[in-house]
Amino acid sequence: MTETLKVRKIGNSYGFTVPKSLVDHLRVKEGDLLHVVAEPGGGLRVSPFDPAFEATVTALERTRSKYRNALRELAK
Repeated sequence: MTETLKVRKIGNSYGFTVPKSLVDHLRVKEGDLLHVVAEPGGGLRVSPFDPAFEATVTALERTRSKYRNALRELAK
């Protein structure tokens, strides 16, 4: 999906509006937060998902796998 967005001055800041097609694609609604991540090469990735949360889940998966037996015993 490719869209062209126009940057506009809004007070002392700059912004752009998000077309409905992108809102639908991202499954967001008014008031939701979008996370913007700078990519190598100068690109940007916009996502409704928090990249810090993704790192936390990855760490949890490693820990859960490593200590599977201990966690099973603690759950008894």
